[in-house]
Amino acid sequence: MRPCSLVLMVAVVAVAHGDRYHDRRPAPAAAPSSRAIPPSEEERAASYWYAEAFDAIEARLSPPAYDSVARNVVMFLGDGLSVPTLAPARTLKGQRQGRSGEEEQLAYERFPVTGLAKTYCVDKQIPDSACTATAYLCGVKNNYGTLGVTARVPRYDCDASTDRATHLESIAAWALADGRSAGIVTTTRITHASPAGAYANSADRGWESDADLRAAAVDPAACPDIADQLVNSHPGNQFQASQSVILGGGRRAFRPTTVLDEEYSPGRRLDGRDLIEEWRGQRAAAGVAHAYVWNRTELLRAVEDPPEYLLGLFEANHMQYAAEARAAGNDEPTLAEMTEAAIRVLSRNPRGFFLFVEGGRIDHAHHDNLPHLALDETLALSDAVERADALLPPASSLLVLTADHSHVMAFNGYSRRGTDILGPSDDIGDDGVPYMTLSYTNGPGYRSQQGVGRVDVTQDSDFMSIAWMTHAEVPLASETHGGDDVAVFARGPQQQLFTGLYEQSQLPHLMAHAACLGPAAALRAECSRPSPRRSPSPSRSPSQPRRPTPPRRLRAPPPRFCWQRRFSGSCRCPPQNHMRILVYTRQ
Repeated sequence: MRPCSLVLMVAVVAVAHGDRYHDRRPAPAAAPSSRAIPPSEEERAASYWYAEAFDAIEARLSPPAYDSVARNVVMFLGDGLSVPTLAPARTLKGQRQGRSGEEEQLAYERFPVTGLAKTYCVDKQIPDSACTATAYLCGVKNNYGTLGVTARVPRYDCDASTDRATHLESIAAWALADGRSAGIVTTTRITHASPAGAYANSADRGWESDADLRAAAVDPAACPDIADQLVNSHPGNQFQASQSVILGGGRRAFRPTTVLDEEYSPGRRLDGRDLIEEWRGQRAAAGVAHAYVWNRTELLRAVEDPPEYLLGLFEANHMQYAAEARAAGNDEPTLAEMTEAAIRVLSRNPRGFFLFVEGGRIDHAHHDNLPHLALDETLALSDAVERADALLPPASSLLVLTADHSHVMAFNGYSRRGTDILGPSDDIGDDGVPYMTLSYTNGPGYRSQQGVGRVDVTQDSDFMSIAWMTHAEVPLASETHGGDDVAVFARGPQQQLFTGLYEQSQLPHLMAHAACLGPAAALRAECSRPSPRRSPSPSRSPSQPRRPTPPRRLRAPPPRFCWQRRFSGSCRCPPQNHMRILVYTRQ
């Protein structure tokens, strides 16, 4: 075919469709979408969007006053909370409340500062949760699958990891060294990669118990397992130096195979040791108030009179998905309840604390191509952030939320506003088969075409149930992480440090700079000056919201919508008023 003929053919096709990149075909007469909530009538007027923008400008120009040094730092981590997960999650939140949903905000999206972090490992383009945990908790990038050690330690190399020069300290250890308290809250096993980044030094994230080491032909005496490090090694054992909290799942790594736990699941340890009893014995010997709890009822009872040390392990493995726990009515605490419990215990220390809170099962749902559960776990994390925001005053407490890595879920199609975020797109494929608004580029949701073309997943018998698996392009037993940058949200002292695009390994140093902790403290003059310590105890419950600091008011312009009415011809404003709509002056 001659080149000019090919160009002509493309041109004819483009004219026939209007724009081959933005198809102008109308939506199907019987759109497969299960529902669509229309936008509000107010949004159809320009005045609505002018008002929304002016309110946002006023909020940005009127930040509350912050202390120069953060006493408390809470780092929230959404494991696998990719940027494409944010918009669907906020939409689901709004749709559950009967709105179209796209206009909703998650709790941390209201924070005044946003940035982006790069997530690669030293040896991998796309990371895992171990090398990223080392970056955002220890401030150093390292190798895929390794925890709390430099990139001089290859994965699985026990001998290399015995060199203490390769060991890294986390921001939790920096807080403990400063006399502050530290805590870890997670919905995964407490020995899993993300929380273990706060206390473990290991050549492999999978060495959670001595059984895992023995299976890899590694001597536990040379390279202690992660659970053992939490109870008996630095900095894990330093969690007993001041008030500390450890809440999550994973009892199996602490109990021997000969012992059934509270829910009749056997432990995995082969050395016969019960690390929970060792933890209890250490605190009893020190004569300090402590509590071990394994269900929600016991946790809430313990927090009524907070002990100095709190250990809660609520499952043998990971904690349940929040949606499944709600459906079953099980006695398992929510992430928000664990966060509040941790804050109330740690707030007993007048010097302050560092707390790590992970919504860890967002990642697991994405790996299984389960968008409903991934979004629900994201909303549970948002609830935990909202609880902490209500308990900790912005003036003295820095809150930071980020993710460790991305995932390969896509938010796609040209659906109407308010279309069910968990349902099919209003559009259909060129093959006449529906596709989902949320889908994955790879994973177990792949459906074999079997020579008959793409499968219509809307015909599945369990379509759109909580555990229904959406479609994926490439068959894999587990969906992969993505290499995208991840979002960072911050509010509190030195929040401006978190703007821009930066290496993920800068995060603990930024938090430490704000709180005068660790190596970063030497770089800041304010850290050498004594500062008064206010009582950090929360003075409110979540049902009693904080009274906001009165903002610095802006001199109000003339009636806000006069310009819009003037533009439409229904109002005649003096020219100077027209201009002052766009120019604020401070009183």
